[in-house]
Amino acid sequence: MKKLAALALTVCLALSLTACAGGKEGGGDSKKGEGNAKDTLTWVQTADVTSLDPHVGKETPAVTVTCQIFDTLLTMDENNEPAPLLAESYEQVDDRTWKFKLREDVKFHDGEPMTAEDVVFSINRAKESNYVSYVIDAVSEVSSEDDYTVILKTEEPYSPLLSALTVPFTAIVPKHVVEADEEGFQMNPIGTGAYKFTEWKQGEYVKMEANEDYFLGAPKTKNLQMKVVPEASQRVISIETGEADLAYNVSANDAKRVSEDDNLQLFTASSQSVSYLTLNGNDERFADERVRQAIRYAIDNEMLVETMLYGAGEPAYSVAPPNAFGFSEKVVPYEFNLEKAKQLMADAGYPDGFKCNLSVTDDSVKGEICQVIQSQLKEIGIECSIQVKEFGTWLDELGTGSHEMSFTAWVCVTGDVDYTYYSLLHSTQVGYPGNDAFLKNDEVDKLVVAARQTADPAERQEYYDQLEELLGEISPYVPLYYDNTNVGGTSKVSGFEPDPNGYHRLRNVEVAQ
Repeated sequence: MKKLAALALTVCLALSLTACAGGKEGGGDSKKGEGNAKDTLTWVQTADVTSLDPHVGKETPAVTVTCQIFDTLLTMDENNEPAPLLAESYEQVDDRTWKFKLREDVKFHDGEPMTAEDVVFSINRAKESNYVSYVIDAVSEVSSEDDYTVILKTEEPYSPLLSALTVPFTAIVPKHVVEADEEGFQMNPIGTGAYKFTEWKQGEYVKMEANEDYFLGAPKTKNLQMKVVPEASQRVISIETGEADLAYNVSANDAKRVSEDDNLQLFTASSQSVSYLTLNGNDERFADERVRQAIRYAIDNEMLVETMLYGAGEPAYSVAPPNAFGFSEKVVPYEFNLEKAKQLMADAGYPDGFKCNLSVTDDSVKGEICQVIQSQLKEIGIECSIQVKEFGTWLDELGTGSHEMSFTAWVCVTGDVDYTYYSLLHSTQVGYPGNDAFLKNDEVDKLVVAARQTADPAERQEYYDQLEELLGEISPYVPLYYDNTNVGGTSKVSGFEPDPNGYHRLRNVEVAQ
C-alpha cells in the first residue's frame, strides 16, 4: 500500500493549477507592472470556445476558459507529478483501487459545498461523454465512502490513472445543477474554480469574474475577458495597442517582434504539442501504407522548422512528444527522400499521383504551413486543394470522418504517452475521441493496452518501443514538428507563467494601470 500525504495549503498555493505536465500558475519571470492594478485582464486567442462544458469542450481554445471555472481532483506540481487539488490526499489500496479524501472547504460558485456525490457524478459523466471518455474510461467503478471520501476502481491495473485525474476534462461539476438543467449548465457553467462565468457571446468573447471565496485565495484580478482573434499578426497588434493584455499562440515569426519591443514581453515554454497530418484511413488511397509512407518521405520536416518556425521547434517523427514519459528512442526518422516517395507512390498504383483536399483551421500561420506542404506533395503528384475551415466545422469533419487529409495537432496533456497513443491509435477511439485516422489495427491495440496495464516503468517502455517501431511501418499519421508555446504580453503584466500546453491559469496574474 502506498500512501501519499496531503500537501499543506502553503505548498498548494505554490503549485501549478494546470492540468498539464510541468505547467505553473502565476509567479515566475514576468516583468512587474507598476501602479494600481486593472480590474480586467483581456487575452486574445485563435478560436472560440467549442463548449463551456468541461466534459465536452476538450480543445485548447475551450480549456483556456474552462480551466478558470473548474477544478480537478489532482493537478501537476512543479516536478511533473500528480498532487492534490480538490482532493486533500489520496491512497492506493491495491493495484486496482484508489481512495481519495476530499477537501471540506470547497464550494461551488452557487455557494453549495462540493462533496463526494459531485465527484462520483462528475467522473461517471466524463466516462459517458462522447468527447472525453478516453481520458477516464479505465475507471470501472466510482463510489463514495462518506461525504468526503471517494473510491475509484479499475478493471485492470492502470498506471496513468493519477495523471488522467489532472486533465481538465475530468473536472468536477455540481450534480444538483447539471441534473436540474443540463442545457442551462452548458450555457451558464458553475464550477469550483478561481473565476465565475458571466457571459459568452459566441464567436467574439467570454467574460468571467473573480470567485472571492476560492479555496486557495481570491484571484489577483477581478475580471477576465477572452476575445477571439484568428489572425496571428492581429493578436500581436492587440497587445501593442493595449486592446489586450495577453496574446496567446504567438507565431514564431511574431515572437521576435514581441521580444524586441520594450513595451512587450514574451513568455515561452517547451510544449507537449505535436503538429501532424491526419490521413483518413477510410479513404482507399490513404488506406495503403505505401501512400502514407510516401507522404512522409516527401515532406521536409527540417525545412518546415527552419523556414516556417524560424528554428523555434524540432522536427517530429512521432506523435508522442520527447518530453513525455514513454517516448521511445525507436522512433523511425523519415528523412526527406523524393525518389523513394515517388517509387512508393508508383508501387501503390499512383505513379501520376492524385488530387485530394487538405483541410486546416482559419489560422493564418497554419494556412501558410499548408501551402508549403502543398508545394512539397506536388513533387510526387499529390495535388492538394487547401480547404480553410472554421474551427468547429473542421473539428466536426475530423470526428465524423468526412475529411481526406487534415493539418492538426495533439497535446499530450498528462505528460504520459498513453494519453496520446490510446487516444490517437486505439480502435475504440475512432472519430471524436481522437483517432481521426480511423486506424483499426489489432497489434497496435494490444501494445497500447499492455503498456497502460503494466505498472513497471521499464516494461511499459518496452511496449512503447515495440509500438513505435510498428508505427514507423504503418504510418497512420504524418508527424511534422514540435513547437514552443509562445504568449505575448504587455510590460504591465505580472504573475503570468506559460503553461506548456496552452492551459494558462490566470489566478495570480495582475495588470498595472
